Amino acid sequence: MHIAIVSEHADPSTAGSVDAGDQNAHVAGLAVELGRAGHAVTVWTRRTAPDTPATSRWVEGVTVRRLWAGPAETLPRDQLVQHLPQLADGLRRAWSADPPDVVHSHFWMSGLAALAAVRPLGIPLVQTFHGLGHVERRHLGSADPSPRGRVAAERAVARAADRVVATYADEATELMRLGARHPTIAVVPCGVDTDMFHPVGSAALVADGRHRLVVVRRSVCREGVDEVVDALRRLPGTELVVAGGPPAADLAEDPDARRVLVRAERAGVAGRVRLLGAVDPADMPALLRSADIVVCPPWFEPSGLMALRAMASGRPVVATEVGGLAETVVDGLTGLFVPPRRPDVLATSLRRLLAAPALRQAFGVAGRARAESCYDAVRAAADVAAVYSDAVSAHHRIPAPPRGAAPARLRR
Repeated sequence: MHIAIVSEHADPSTAGSVDAGDQNAHVAGLAVELGRAGHAVTVWTRRTAPDTPATSRWVEGVTVRRLWAGPAETLPRDQLVQHLPQLADGLRRAWSADPPDVVHSHFWMSGLAALAAVRPLGIPLVQTFHGLGHVERRHLGSADPSPRGRVAAERAVARAADRVVATYADEATELMRLGARHPTIAVVPCGVDTDMFHPVGSAALVADGRHRLVVVRRSVCREGVDEVVDALRRLPGTELVVAGGPPAADLAEDPDARRVLVRAERAGVAGRVRLLGAVDPADMPALLRSADIVVCPPWFEPSGLMALRAMASGRPVVATEVGGLAETVVDGLTGLFVPPRRPDVLATSLRRLLAAPALRQAFGVAGRARAESCYDAVRAAADVAAVYSDAVSAHHRIPAPPRGAAPARLRR
């Protein structure tokens, strides 16, 4: 198939912007595996630097196209709404000249732009949300940065898309509450490259005699890094390494990074906290292998991808029991669950696991087996490709509406 993937704020060919996070990794992994399977994949994103090429061949079978949509600079993700009409126009012009067989949009803003582009062209649309606004507001409260109108936009996209891919089972239920029709929903968990993320291989150096905790998150409050810093006070002889956020050169100017470092100073653990900033994807396996425990502490997490990467690397995971993490990690088998925003409980669980090397090893072995058997990236991409085929078949069974009319599937 000729597949168009729309990822408005996450260019898969880069290490990731501040806001890219797991969406960047998910889109990159999916595109690579679809290309390896013989599909022609084009990832559409917005231009974030004036000197970035408009088109580049990224890996075999995958091309990245960057459209003008607002200023050619990195913008906070939730400030991109005003530029979506320009992105939609660019997509519509490109697809009018060379229509793909199917479009797969990622995140609600990509969905809005893609929906506006495919409607007049009769191209089937598949949507993955990477988190739903009403669910995030439930978990994050006032810390939710989403702009007004997000939930209404998600409702429109969920109802109009030919297929919606949920990354965990509970998300499917939430999608039906949003208005998506049950037959259009498919649950396909995130996939992990079990060849790249493997227990055997080089590992980043660790100071002699120290345990290492690794967190791969941005340093914003809702990602839970603050709670890990607080827990570190109760874990002598243990260091915390945080990967994520802006490049290392920009950390000194990043308010979230400064907040974490100030918190570490006040907690008396500044000498045991290291912020790496954005880490090149090629260096991520070695970093995860260096961990005694990989900590996944967010207040809410739709994908669970980083826990999967840790499990594939044979490392035990301590995670908050939320979203995709609640389905990815098996408590007492591949890791331990803790409630979000409870550094005291987190410290107790980490201390227990750090004191039990045999248990850590057992968790790592079980995590590797679970990643291989349930979440391998090749299998996940094949499942998504099957959703594409289903969407194409279903779409072309529906008569095309007259030009200017609402699609038949939206009528009441």
